[in-house]
Amino acid sequence: MIFDTVVYGNVTLFDLFKVIAILIVAVVIARVITINLRRGLKDKLDKDHLVIITKVVYYGIIVIAVLAVLPMFGVSLSGLLVAGGIAGLVIGIASQSVVGNLIAGLFLMIERPMKIGQAVNIAGTAGVVEDIRVISTTLRTFEGLYVRMPNEKVFTTDITNYVEYVARRLEYVVGIRYSDDADKAIGIIQKLHEEHLLTLISPTPDIFVDNLGDNAVNIIVRIWVPTTEWYGIKKELLWKIKTALEDQGIEIAFPQCTVWFANELRSGEGAVTDPSDSQLP
Repeated sequence: MIFDTVVYGNVTLFDLFKVIAILIVAVVIARVITINLRRGLKDKLDKDHLVIITKVVYYGIIVIAVLAVLPMFGVSLSGLLVAGGIAGLVIGIASQSVVGNLIAGLFLMIERPMKIGQAVNIAGTAGVVEDIRVISTTLRTFEGLYVRMPNEKVFTTDITNYVEYVARRLEYVVGIRYSDDADKAIGIIQKLHEEHLLTLISPTPDIFVDNLGDNAVNIIVRIWVPTTEWYGIKKELLWKIKTALEDQGIEIAFPQCTVWFANELRSGEGAVTDPSDSQLP
């Protein structure tokens, strides 16, 4: 039969067709998987990283298919496996941290605990995410510094995302004098909240006397605002609270010290006489 025709060595025409069929199926499978990956990850990864991942998956499937058909051409994989194993061991030891960062980077891209442009705090470093690469993540701190962090460290540490949720709470501690009316102060602050256009009514604000301190009655002010406006409102509202309280005669307390004397100073028996008062003979 024509399929029994020897093409090369012990390879027949049937073997050649079988190899071609396997490679075609591998290409089809690789394309289907990469298309589904693009659809599933297009909203989670940026375009550059998505291209890298899909190419790695695509060519990985092709390489596996090629290795599967090599024995049909009389190529023994045992030697390749031994050589590849030794090379892989050496490379793995030498690039252990690189591989760890690579894997962590892929998990970060899939999980997406943060996005480019968001304000975060990673392992005590606060700033804006500039880029999330395969190996490392870069931040621009609020002081304008460039910080590069290995992805393995980023993935295994605590990440605080300041802007992930739409609402964020701001909090003040307002200390007033003991002689001032705390209920009146709370009413003034509550009115400022109600009149402000950007403060939220849900979650509800919480304004209450929290502590009777050494020098002041401390009022806690907890108000929710849109996350994107948090910093601006925090500065604005604090100053409005101060001026509104002062306009109503309520002063912000400050540390004071009152000294009490057990006995009034008096002249007489036992009193110390100023030597300057003595007169010369």
